[in-house]
Amino acid sequence: MHDITGKKVAILATNGFEQSELEEPLKQLRGAGAEVHVVSPEEGAIRGWDKKDWGREVPVDRKLDGVSADDYDALVLPGGQINPDILRANDKALAFVRAFFEQKKPIGAICHAPWLLVETGIAKGRDMTSYKSIKTDVVNAGANWLDEEVVVDEGIVTSRNPGDLPAFCAKMAEEISEGRHTQRHAA
Repeated sequence: MHDITGKKVAILATNGFEQSELEEPLKQLRGAGAEVHVVSPEEGAIRGWDKKDWGREVPVDRKLDGVSADDYDALVLPGGQINPDILRANDKALAFVRAFFEQKKPIGAICHAPWLLVETGIAKGRDMTSYKSIKTDVVNAGANWLDEEVVVDEGIVTSRNPGDLPAFCAKMAEEISEGRHTQRHAA
């Protein structure tokens, strides 16, 4: 895993995030040296979804209202069905995601989280993957959907499911170490 000491990463989530898809990137990116904050529209703690039932709470480090993409070097979007569906209806969350894209900073989205890339228009014209049940949404948004454990397109990192987390976390660390993707085309 690349050393990303000194980098700041936001993980944007709300209640219903897939437990492993928040906790594993949090652990791996911190282990690689990054300062990682769980950012949420909620204060206090948010609760995960762990396979078939509610999981553990994770403390919220920063409320979405109090942060900006300017504060971070990269963004991670965990999946789960509930979490990204709630966030894609939240204008502040969408503006936060879009700001990372506009600043050419790495964005990682796993499982159902590519819904946020669809909703913001970022998916259009990109090579991407996602959980298989939202493949049609991703394709209809204009992306080229690939059935691979990790797909990278100019700093946009996507993966399919929790089984892809090792590849997803490693690729996110690599993209964060590379920094801004100044050649990224507009969405």
